[in-house]
Amino acid sequence: MTSDVASEGATAGAPSAPGAPSAPSAPGARTLEDPLDEALRIVDVADRQGLLLRLMGGMAVRAHAPDWTHRTRRREVDLDFATRSKDRKAVFALLEREGYTPDKRHNALFGQHQGYFVDESRGRPVDVLVDKLEMCHRIEFGDRLGKSTPTLPVAELLLSKLQIIKINKKDVLDALILLAEHPLGQDDGEVDSSKGLSAISLPRILSFTSNDWGWWRTVTGNLDVLQRYLDTDFTPEDVDIGGERPVLFDPRAQLEALRAAINDAPKSTRWRLRSTVGDRQQWYVEPEEVGHN
Repeated sequence: MTSDVASEGATAGAPSAPGAPSAPSAPGARTLEDPLDEALRIVDVADRQGLLLRLMGGMAVRAHAPDWTHRTRRREVDLDFATRSKDRKAVFALLEREGYTPDKRHNALFGQHQGYFVDESRGRPVDVLVDKLEMCHRIEFGDRLGKSTPTLPVAELLLSKLQIIKINKKDVLDALILLAEHPLGQDDGEVDSSKGLSAISLPRILSFTSNDWGWWRTVTGNLDVLQRYLDTDFTPEDVDIGGERPVLFDPRAQLEALRAAINDAPKSTRWRLRSTVGDRQQWYVEPEEVGHN
């Protein structure tokens, strides 16, 4: 994958204010200049057509914390969406109508699982994952798209960061801001994040870490990385959400509570059997980059 589902590059620049859609500025473009405005526009168009399309990746994190200065200091251009196989063809057609050029070869070969498009006027790549994210671990989300809007549920967003074997600082900070701005709950919280607080569903997290030792190994290892960051490099600016208010939750307390929930939860027979092998056998997949025309 080339665009950000778990980690992305960025260039300098300042986005428009959240809630104030930017106007198209590239000649002949119908897409919006600010990537978050544009991503939300596409989700809205899909919703009005009865299609389940949700944001994931870095733009989804920004949608939940639009004034987070760590991200607003940068200008992401990649857009990442999630949809289900039932809506795949209609979503691909929608993107073409809305000004995106498909990579026809890629979509012919891999489109059942991942579509790739480009907003040529802005040099903006778009990935559309169908039913699942497959990187170091697999996250199937086809039946979860209706649980949250405009993004995937926050549990999936957090898992998409914590499943990365070689997690970097951007992913660490993304995970910390999700923990700092959402409660740990027994469900996904408010479906529409513009109307209330979404939650990190502990049952959803535990469905991975209590049944698959490999998932447990990677997630708990990355929780250790987050803890080391909090202990050695963390500054209040890392969770500065614009100065209007502090973050809702202490990321240290959230991290401790999440770790306790994962470690205390009963484990399946499959988990226990795999745990006897431990690190002697690789428990993750090395993701491959797919080139585009």
